[in-house]
Amino acid sequence: MSQVATGSRSPAEAVVSALRMDGITKHFNGVPACLDVDFEVAPGEIHGLLGQNGAGKSTLMNILLGLVRADRGEVSIAGDSVTIRDPNEARAHGVRMVHQHYSLIPTLSVWENVVLSSEGRVDRERTIAQIDEVSERFGLEASPRAVVGQLSVGEQQRVELVTCLIDRP
Repeated sequence: MSQVATGSRSPAEAVVSALRMDGITKHFNGVPACLDVDFEVAPGEIHGLLGQNGAGKSTLMNILLGLVRADRGEVSIAGDSVTIRDPNEARAHGVRMVHQHYSLIPTLSVWENVVLSSEGRVDRERTIAQIDEVSERFGLEASPRAVVGQLSVGEQQRVELVTCLIDRP
């Protein structure tokens, strides 16, 4: 089902979900981590995924990112069923995530950390311009030439967010 009416919209205003996860199930050593989980995001929505330790939040997101394969279920992006086998495929579908534990390299600058998540030729000036543009657009101050290890935890979190938003996920 690719058309899903959300909220109080009429059928004429039906919106294709940006993301749907239907019936996602994953077991580890016979123990269910996710059991028939449904999750949906409409275009422009932002969600927080909350739950107790062991509730399956990380497993669900790791399935979406292609880090873990579901035993059962379907993922759809923009109404199309997709199979995401690895993080590069997730990224190609516009899926990005800021993890609870940062993946930044503290001895590198902000722009160097941003480049690590991109493909192709490294263009320092273009990367710095992208960081500046995204930082300003979203109000996430991030100094491209700052060394990550010298930034506060909040500043490092902004760097992670900017890194994701550069790709327009």
